[in-house]
Amino acid sequence: MAESMGNLRRTHGCGEVTEPGMHVVVGGFVQYIRNKNKVIFIVLRDRSGEVQLVFNDETDRAIFEKAASCKNEYVLLVKGVSMPRQDVNPNMKTGNIEIIAEEIRILAKAEPVPFVIMDDTNASEEQRLKYRYLDLRRPSLQKNLIMRHKIAKCAREYFYANDFIEIETPMMMKSTPEGARDYLIPSRVHPGEFYALPQSPQIYKQLLMVAGMERYIQIARCFRDEDLRADRQPEFTQIDLEMSFMDVEDILKLTEGFVQKLIKDVLGQDVTLPLPRLSYADAMNRYGSDKPDTRFGMELQDISELVKDSDFGVFSGAVQNGGSVRCIVAKNAAKVLSRKEIDKLTEFVRGIGAKGLAFIRWADEKPTCAFSKFFTEEQMQKILDTIGCEQGDVALFVADKNRIVLPTLGALRLEVAKKLNIIPEDKLNFLWITQFPFFEWDEDSQTWLAMHHPFTMPEESCMQYLESDPGKVTAKAYDLVLNGIELSSGSMRITDYELQEKMFRALGLTDEEIEAKFGFLVEAYHYGAPPHGGLGIGLDRLAMLLCKAESLRDVVAFPKVKDASELMSQCPSPIEKENLDVLGIMVKPKEEA
Repeated sequence: MAESMGNLRRTHGCGEVTEPGMHVVVGGFVQYIRNKNKVIFIVLRDRSGEVQLVFNDETDRAIFEKAASCKNEYVLLVKGVSMPRQDVNPNMKTGNIEIIAEEIRILAKAEPVPFVIMDDTNASEEQRLKYRYLDLRRPSLQKNLIMRHKIAKCAREYFYANDFIEIETPMMMKSTPEGARDYLIPSRVHPGEFYALPQSPQIYKQLLMVAGMERYIQIARCFRDEDLRADRQPEFTQIDLEMSFMDVEDILKLTEGFVQKLIKDVLGQDVTLPLPRLSYADAMNRYGSDKPDTRFGMELQDISELVKDSDFGVFSGAVQNGGSVRCIVAKNAAKVLSRKEIDKLTEFVRGIGAKGLAFIRWADEKPTCAFSKFFTEEQMQKILDTIGCEQGDVALFVADKNRIVLPTLGALRLEVAKKLNIIPEDKLNFLWITQFPFFEWDEDSQTWLAMHHPFTMPEESCMQYLESDPGKVTAKAYDLVLNGIELSSGSMRITDYELQEKMFRALGLTDEEIEAKFGFLVEAYHYGAPPHGGLGIGLDRLAMLLCKAESLRDVVAFPKVKDASELMSQCPSPIEKENLDVLGIMVKPKEEA
C-alpha cells in the first residue's frame, strides 16, 4: 500500500539542496538505487534536479528496510539533513552534498518502465511518444517546457508593461479562407453547418481594434489541417498582437524591444538593436529565400550578363527566356564535395524543381568544369574572377526562370552548408524581411493570390497597379526571421471598406463570396476603424530555436506525429454511431474515403 504524506511537507526541490547542514524534506522520483547491504544510496529526481539520499547503519531499521524495498520511479518523500559528500559528483548540481535520511514515505509504487528515464535514452521516438508522460520526466524535455513558460511569461510582462491588454478570442468561429484547410466542428443545433477552429485570431483581433481596444495580446492556440514537418504541428501557439494608431516602424521597434528583453531574460545574452532588415527582393536575390539563414555567407551570385551570349545553350537559353544563371561558391569545399557528392546534390535540386546542376570543382591545379568547352580561357577566367572561385572551392550553377533558380539555390545553399558544417550553432541572427509582394501568381489556378492575407495594406505608392499590374504591388508586410526560421508574420491592415472590397475583387472574389466570407468585417469598417497592424510570433518555433531542439515535438507537451495522430491517447479515433446521428453525419468506410 502506498503511504500518505501525513504531516510531512516538501520544503526544498531536489536540486535546491546545495549546502551542508540543511534540514529538508524532499520529494520526487527514484532515478536509481545502489544497495551496498550496509548502506543504501538513492538518487531522487524532481523538476529542479537530483540529490543523493543515504540510508546507513545509523538509520532506523524500519526506515532502512523501507528504503531497500524501493525501485526505480517510486515516488518518495524523505526527511533528512544535508551533509558533505565524500565522492563528489561534478555532473550533479548537488554533487557536493548528500542527505542523511531520517524519515521516508513511499507515496506511489511504479512498475518497471518501458525505457530508462534519462536524457540519452535509446528508446525510439515512437515508444517515447506512446508513453509521453514518462518521456516528459526526462530533464531535457522538462527544461524545454520550462523555456516555453519563460517565453510566455516574458511576453506577458513586456506587453503588459507597454499597455497591451489580454483578450481571448473564440475557438469556434466562422470558416474563412486563410491559406490552409480548416479543422471543422459540426453543430448539433444547426444540422449541416459547421464551426471552424481558428487558423489564427486574425479577423477577431482586427475587430477588437475597430472596437477601440487599441493594444491586444493573446497567447493564442491556432489550428491548421496541413501536412506536418519538423517545424510544424496541426495545433500551435502564437504570441498574437494587434495595435492601433501605429505604422510599420512603430510595430517593428516595439517588437524589437520584446526580442531584446526575451533573449536577455531567458539566455542572458545581449541583442543589438535595431535588428537588420532586408527587402523581400534583396533576400531572394542574395539568399534565395524569404527566411534566409544569415549565420554564414555563400550568397547567390548572378552571372547572366557574362553568359547570355555564350554557346552553352543551357545558360544562354535561360537568359534569353527571361530567366537567369546564378551560382553559389562553397569555399574550401573541394575535398568534401567530391564528384559523387555533387551528383547527390544534382539529384537534390532535381527533387525540388530544377532541371539540373552545373559545377566548377577546383580540387587540383586546374578546375574541373563540364561546360568549359563552350567558353574561351579568358571567358572562364572572367567567370572565376567574378564569382571569387579559387583553388579548393566548388561553384554550383542553376539556370532557369527566376522562380526556379532562386529557391533552388536557396535550398542548395543550406544543404551545402550542412554538409560543410559551417553553420555556427551559438549565433542568434534575427532579421526583418520587408516590402513583400502583395500578390503571388499561382500556376495551378492561373490566378493572383494574396501572399500574406487579403486584409494586408498595400504600399501607398503601388495602389495604381492593383488592377492593371498586380505583380508590381508591394505590401506593408514584415516577417521576423531567426536563423533561417520564420518566427513571425505581420502587416498593416486595410481599414477602408472601399479599398478592402477592391482588394477582394482583385483576388477574384465575387460580391456574393465577399459577403458570405467577410461581410461582417467589411460592414464593421463602415463604422470607422483606426489605422492598425499586428503580427503573430510563433511560440513553438521560438522555443525550439532557443532550446536548440531538433523538432517542435521536443518543445510541445503532447505533440502529434507526421500523420497528425497522437500516439499516447491514440487520437483521432472513431466516434459511436449514436453521436454521429445526433450531428447528422454519415461516415464513409475507409476504403471509399
